[in-house]
Amino acid sequence: MKIAIGADSAGKPLLDIIAAHLATKLEHVIADLSQSGFYADLSQKLAQTIVDGTNERGILICGTGIGVSISANKVPGIRAALTHDTYSAERAAKSNNAQIITMGARVIGPELAKAIVDKWLESEFDPQGASAGNVEAIDRLDAGK
Repeated sequence: MKIAIGADSAGKPLLDIIAAHLATKLEHVIADLSQSGFYADLSQKLAQTIVDGTNERGILICGTGIGVSISANKVPGIRAALTHDTYSAERAAKSNNAQIITMGARVIGPELAKAIVDKWLESEFDPQGASAGNVEAIDRLDAGK
């Protein structure tokens, strides 16, 4: 799977740990899009690679995970979910088809962050499942309909 990752200065130390963790999994190709400047610009840049098909999923990290989540969700076609536990990570994929997860480096530790990423990556959305209608409704909102 092609995964874009990115962090601001507050999130970069945790992102480096996540990148090293993902590097041990040969089935993933990782692109670190971290940049200096505003996290909104980073979020837009990373989210756009998902919209255009360059990457399949993305992970964004800032101090709390809130700013990058809000910013990424401003990009049409993106569903980004703030995750601070494995259950929310699993549901982000299975119930909401979130292409991006966000985390806060000042909120969670490295081992939990790795477990969150693993749970999210092993979870998949079922387009015929119980949550399909909700995701379609989110997509309609996103399209302004």
